[in-house]
Amino acid sequence: MRTRSRLAALLLLPPALAALAAWHGVSAQTGTSGQSREQKALAEPFRGVTTDGRPIEGLFPVRVTGVSTAPVVEAAKAFLSALSSEQRSRTEYPVDDVEWRRWNNVHRYTRQGVSFEDMDESQREAAFGLLRAGLSARGFEKSRNVMRLNEHLAELLSKHEEYGEYLYYLTVMGEPSEIAPWGWQLDGHHLVVNYFVFGDQVVMTPSFMGSEPVVALSGKYEGTAVLQDEQDKGLALMSALDERQRKLAVLEAEKTTNDAKAQAFHDNLVLAYAGIPGRELSTSQKNLLLELVREYVGSMDDGHARIKMQEVEAHLDDTYFAWIGGTGPDGIFYYRVQSPVILIEFDHQGPIALEGPKVPSRRHVHSLVRTPNGNDYGKDLLRQHYEAHRTDPAHGHAHELPRR
Repeated sequence: MRTRSRLAALLLLPPALAALAAWHGVSAQTGTSGQSREQKALAEPFRGVTTDGRPIEGLFPVRVTGVSTAPVVEAAKAFLSALSSEQRSRTEYPVDDVEWRRWNNVHRYTRQGVSFEDMDESQREAAFGLLRAGLSARGFEKSRNVMRLNEHLAELLSKHEEYGEYLYYLTVMGEPSEIAPWGWQLDGHHLVVNYFVFGDQVVMTPSFMGSEPVVALSGKYEGTAVLQDEQDKGLALMSALDERQRKLAVLEAEKTTNDAKAQAFHDNLVLAYAGIPGRELSTSQKNLLLELVREYVGSMDDGHARIKMQEVEAHLDDTYFAWIGGTGPDGIFYYRVQSPVILIEFDHQGPIALEGPKVPSRRHVHSLVRTPNGNDYGKDLLRQHYEAHRTDPAHGHAHELPRR
């Protein structure tokens, strides 16, 4: 079994890597600054990503979607039943626990729950069953490919204690139910899924996918690749803009550093709209924008992805597309899609684990999806549930309103 701690990771971190992480604007989350950043972020009451620090209310009503959550409920119960009592004690948290917000896309981070590495084969299959139930077939395959590429990185560096296919952790918040709120979280290097369930509603953000490298050219998983469609569809939309539209969309023509804003411990990010709004796009360009968003949203199970896309389409005119970097066929770039109900970021990153010029490249990519205005982790739905039942004796218990 592989065990790691913050102290051990700190001792392993060379000064050069610490400096490199600082240059990239990311944290290895092992030293004092990384821990203090986490502590400061988690000490803040949750508000969610906003444009001005004030969440827009009324965007996410509690409602019936008509899409069953029974498959993911049953899969979660089967997963928990497969664990030992000791494993369950590490895996289960209250539905409103701060554990939701305690995730990180870097590899050197102390995680909670039970890892795939610590599971036997039957437990691992039950864990994958939970992922299959919550994700689409395409979303499941994307997730598995990120895990496989993490194994490929371990092969390249001969660092199997730091990287690997099964160094990913699962936690379950609340009790799996088709009525009461609950959810699960997958947390590991370059792969994070937060999956909140309330009745037949699902919120699957924040979700993070990335890899370094994004393509395996050798080894056990030769040919495995991720984030190529996200890359190509973003570039296709950018290429479809005319000169006037490009002037609106392009924030900077040259990309020299990492530009992702909404990664770990940025739950309360204030990010003003920038770029070109959907109202300035033609019908065909709007379709390209929707196809780009669908590439990310489509990682959810198909039924709930359709529900989310309806939500996105309702705000399409107020959906902004912004770009930094090159626009040629081999361009290095960052883009984001931002509306009242979704935030997507795609970022070509500089090297961290692999050698190479200290500039962003297509070899290392981060992507992220969030639900702005207070509904990451389903928190606005949970708030409404608590508010509706805090004084209802028939509900069986009283709730204190959670901090946003």
